[in-house]
Amino acid sequence: MGKLILVRHGQSIWNLQNRFTGWVDVNLSQKGIKEAKNAGKLLKDFKFDIAYTSDLQRANETLNLILNENPNHEEFIIHHNDKSYDEFTLSKQDKKTIAVIKNPKLNERHYGDLQGLNKQETIDEFGDEQVHIWRRSYNIAPPNGESLKDTYSRAVPYFKSKILKKVIEENKTIIISAHGNSIRAIIKYLEKISNKDIPNLELATGQPIVYNISKSGKITKKLILQ
Repeated sequence: MGKLILVRHGQSIWNLQNRFTGWVDVNLSQKGIKEAKNAGKLLKDFKFDIAYTSDLQRANETLNLILNENPNHEEFIIHHNDKSYDEFTLSKQDKKTIAVIKNPKLNERHYGDLQGLNKQETIDEFGDEQVHIWRRSYNIAPPNGESLKDTYSRAVPYFKSKILKKVIEENKTIIISAHGNSIRAIIKYLEKISNKDIPNLELATGQPIVYNISKSGKITKKLILQ
């Protein structure tokens, strides 16, 4: 039985400032640091085989803080864009070394022209209905940005081929530290959530979601740790 752990990064500075972030590379806020450390405490009994994260610092910081709280991993090695991880994961007899694989396919949804704008000020300018459509519809993107459908199209094929395959076929325990929309896309695939219902899925920052997945690919258990 493989395990998959999904964690949305802790609160970022721009989350705190109520700004559209997207691909802008901002750090965690003090609250976000505490959330990530708490996620690490909640996951302290898990031994991860591989860790995946996006190219963005807030997800990287969250993963680092989680691993630093975990007694099963004394060392982790950052490795970019999915080159072979075997030499790292198997390099020490105590098995406490873990490869951390970064890939931009796990990045947050790109918010285009909205990136950096205050959400309330954007509502004041364009209206609540229009901003809600840009933020929450499945297939409508903000100007020069990505829709959730676009995010799904890049994140899910990568997840299926590189990550889920290891969980199912190799019984790996894998953690992904990523973003609200890339994780929503993955959950949409895993739980077969409809296009109509996926806008209603809310994910808390720094809250681990644990799936047990059988060799047939069926979710046998889901836990939200808090």
